Amino acid sequence: MTVPMRLGFLPLADAAPLIVAEAMGFAREEGLALDLVAAPSWASLRELLAQGGVSAAQMLAPVPVALSLGLAGPARFEVLSVLNLNGNTVGVSTALADRMRGQGYGFAFDDARAAGLALLAAAASRLRIGVPFAFSMHLELLRYWLEALGRPLPAALEIVTVPPPLMPDALAAGEVDAFCVGEPRGSVAVDRGAGELLLPTSAIWAAAPEKVLAARAGWAEEEPDLAGRLIRAVWRAGRWLEQAANLSVASELLAAPGRLGVAPEVIERSLSGRLVISPDGQERHVPGFLRFHDGAAGFPWRSQAAWIGHRLAVRHGLDPVAAQRVAAGVFRSDLHRMHLAPAGADLPAASARAEGLLSGPTPVTSSRGRLILPADRFFDARVFDPALPAC
Repeated sequence: MTVPMRLGFLPLADAAPLIVAEAMGFAREEGLALDLVAAPSWASLRELLAQGGVSAAQMLAPVPVALSLGLAGPARFEVLSVLNLNGNTVGVSTALADRMRGQGYGFAFDDARAAGLALLAAAASRLRIGVPFAFSMHLELLRYWLEALGRPLPAALEIVTVPPPLMPDALAAGEVDAFCVGEPRGSVAVDRGAGELLLPTSAIWAAAPEKVLAARAGWAEEEPDLAGRLIRAVWRAGRWLEQAANLSVASELLAAPGRLGVAPEVIERSLSGRLVISPDGQERHVPGFLRFHDGAAGFPWRSQAAWIGHRLAVRHGLDPVAAQRVAAGVFRSDLHRMHLAPAGADLPAASARAEGLLSGPTPVTSSRGRLILPADRFFDARVFDPALPAC
């Protein structure tokens, strides 16, 4: 007998673990009958979860942290798993792309510093950038990137909120000059001839936690059996998604009615990291563009939450040390570890680390002794260590 469970999501490629868990039977194997509920915006999905309309949901990684700091409303969420690392693109309008190209920029797609300097030079005094939500990795990575360039920002820099499905329309209408959004929305903008892709956010931070599996605070401990079933089903879906041979099938599943509303071939670009960056068909391959499983991609590192907490605290005038401590408690690595150990997952022995330290694949102590973490560098080579108060 299966137990029904409603999950919320937004129509983006990184909702894949939830969609695959339902469509490929991983949830059914855990005794769950998933009902996936699509939301039109992150604000509506946050409210849907807060009000109990769904048991758990795909969520922007900073939202549960912002809630814990009293910045985004009275609800309180916890992170049970990270759904994916990376998966966003920065894009610019065709007019801005033409100015950048006219100034000699070649759209290499792998150098965040060069791309940022070219963007600032071409934008001059005005730059309006769209992001999906005020509390998002899109915004945090965008600000980190631009601020770390060491150059004056445009006097008329404005960052505005645009729901992901509407981002291509906003770019085409001239409502924004640039965007940072989850795929495949950037690719849709390119296919419509509205803009070009400038950079994957993995070039800013190679292992940024993007979307998470969130539940209302306390739910996972009130319903430990259901929480464990859900965590394991999503983890198995992520493992399946990491296999290149499955990407075509996954793209078809995500393109099904009621899911992403985008052609399978466009979705497969996101899953494979082979992105078309311009209307004339230029392509770039980005290894690790969207990661679901390998290298403990789904593990909710408390240090990831601390980084987000630190960034939010600095911008909103809070105590960074206290914010890091509160934020770290939102990413429930303890519950994740407890529920995945029986599934044979190779989990890191530690729950926090120095973020940005790894320049290449690195073996670490783990439950099964075979875990290799991938590079996690920031583009400016800074390291964030939550154990150091000066972070």
